[in-house]
Amino acid sequence: MSGTAVRVCRACDEPITDPADAVLVAHELGNSGPGWDVYAHRDHVDDVEQADPDLLRIMTRIWTVRMQAEQ
Repeated sequence: MSGTAVRVCRACDEPITDPADAVLVAHELGNSGPGWDVYAHRDHVDDVEQADPDLLRIMTRIWTVRMQAEQ
């Protein structure tokens, strides 16, 4: 085994065989552990459903407050 993880396109569910064609589109948090990165083929990036903008705004504010509190 090569040690390189197989990336799967979130839009079409097909393996991304060319590493240069893999675009990181999101990071999903896990219930335990660090979570995982979400990739898509370069041509499918616009087809991937993104996070709800209100949820993203709220979470960004929470993360900012947490980072400031840690300093």
